[in-house]
Amino acid sequence: MRFVARDDRAQLSAVRDPKARVRLTIELADARLTNCEALTNQKQFEQASEALGSYLGLIEDVMRYIHSVTNVNRTTTQDLYRKLDIALRGQIPRLVVMRRVTPADYAIHIKTAEEFVRDTRTDALDYFYGYSVLREKKSEADAAKDPSPDNKPP
Repeated sequence: MRFVARDDRAQLSAVRDPKARVRLTIELADARLTNCEALTNQKQFEQASEALGSYLGLIEDVMRYIHSVTNVNRTTTQDLYRKLDIALRGQIPRLVVMRRVTPADYAIHIKTAEEFVRDTRTDALDYFYGYSVLREKKSEADAAKDPSPDNKPP
């Protein structure tokens, strides 16, 4: 379950500057993830699951917040998405390591969190490039040179 604690919500509500708010949210989420790692190493998986829910709530909250300020300035919004992307890029391997040392009953939660964070990072990157990618068709000469399995005749 994803949630943002009241204390965290109060801290976030007090910040008015979008960059400061995103920075604070990333710091809080990182602290929750560090706490989750410590609890996992201590084999306290119930408490680690709770900390993981708080972490996911903060990530979801920052995405909603950035999306709500997209009308302000495109460059500023891109900076916010980029800050989030950089933070999430470093947190995904930490989730993978935690999942490997967690029993299967609890690892499913971490796997779900890992997928959520990857999807969130993808959404942040999609803001830069849009939701569609146009690919060039290979010419017949290039297709003949490419030995990939896609180009082998049936």
